[in-house]
Amino acid sequence: MLAAVDLFAEKGYDATTVTEIAERAGVTKSTFFRHFPDKRELLVAGQAALSTLLSQGIAEAPDGATPLEAVGAGLDRAASMMGPMNRELAPRLAAAVAANVELQERDALKSVGLAVAMTEALIARNVPEMSARLAAELGVLAFKRGFDRWVAEGDGSELAPRISEALTGLRAAAASLG
Repeated sequence: MLAAVDLFAEKGYDATTVTEIAERAGVTKSTFFRHFPDKRELLVAGQAALSTLLSQGIAEAPDGATPLEAVGAGLDRAASMMGPMNRELAPRLAAAVAANVELQERDALKSVGLAVAMTEALIARNVPEMSARLAAELGVLAFKRGFDRWVAEGDGSELAPRISEALTGLRAAAASLG
């Protein structure tokens, strides 16, 4: 993935070929295609794992947890798997996405997929659908805001507190809507 993001930064997404990515990564083109159906999928690698972590955290939230508390448990679980490589890669990945409409669309679909995973996990906890959808959307927004702050700070701090702070702020903002 690092090889691809570096090439996208150097040459642009459209001008970068799978062959170049494979060569830079030190693998064959066939090895690349065993892991990814196309170069777009490199930029959302890990989405399934992230969705699973979010769902598991929500499912394992304590009985009696509110929908947002359950989402918070899912976000904590997902954040626990993010480390220095995620922080290092994020600005380059964001630049590649910002420079290409196709990647922007794929990134938006990733957010939708994360919201769906959280919604389904909340519904499995018997949260009414509308409440589950709203809590999941707030969870996606909290994840993005917390992640962006964590990347910008770059101070070696953990991601989970940044996401938790973002979720708390969003909860307060939602309460102020009346």
